[in-house]
Amino acid sequence: MNKEEIAKTIDHTLLGAEVTAAEVKEKCEEAKKYNFASVCTNPDQVALVKKELAGSEVKVCTVIGFPLGVNLTEIKVKEAEAAVKAGADELDMVIKIGALKAGNYEQVQKDIEAVVKAAPSKIVKVIIETCYLTEAEKIKACKIAKAAGADFVKTSTGFGSGGATIEDIVLMRKTVGEQMGVKASGGVHSLEEAQAMIDAGATRIGASSGVQIIEGQVTDQSY
Repeated sequence: MNKEEIAKTIDHTLLGAEVTAAEVKEKCEEAKKYNFASVCTNPDQVALVKKELAGSEVKVCTVIGFPLGVNLTEIKVKEAEAAVKAGADELDMVIKIGALKAGNYEQVQKDIEAVVKAAPSKIVKVIIETCYLTEAEKIKACKIAKAAGADFVKTSTGFGSGGATIEDIVLMRKTVGEQMGVKASGGVHSLEEAQAMIDAGATRIGASSGVQIIEGQVTDQSY
């Protein structure tokens, strides 16, 4: 892929407790300039992002149950409904990781299904937080997300103990097949690493340093 094509796979991300409106506006301007796939930011900034991206092809993305995934399902549903009402096109939700590890697969699936139902016609990406899972758990999480009707599986929040790896992307792509998207998030620091993730099967890249990646710089930012 050339740089322009890679740019179209990047969710230009700004998540954190300290994020300001001015920083969000800057991310939106960068996203429009480089034609990134989306701007992904905190739920309280969705309306602002929608306004700033008006007239562009860049999508509005936000997070649900972030970053731990342990919110009550009904709270995740309310978050999703509010995000859609504010203008979100895409929702990145965190699974109930503890429930998955405990083998409570029905609970995990119903949680995802509820968010998918709350956001009809919107893209739902399911963050499985691979750094906390065994290989068998990663496979199970991907199968559950697919069964629940999600559009993507995503490696990481960027707030866990690790981010995307080539091995995980290969495994996730193999598990979900070609019908779903796979998003590599956390730890993508350069254009070469982004290309490697895409070659492994990723269709989206989550990164706070999208500009630096496309400009060919190497960054140490975690998300």
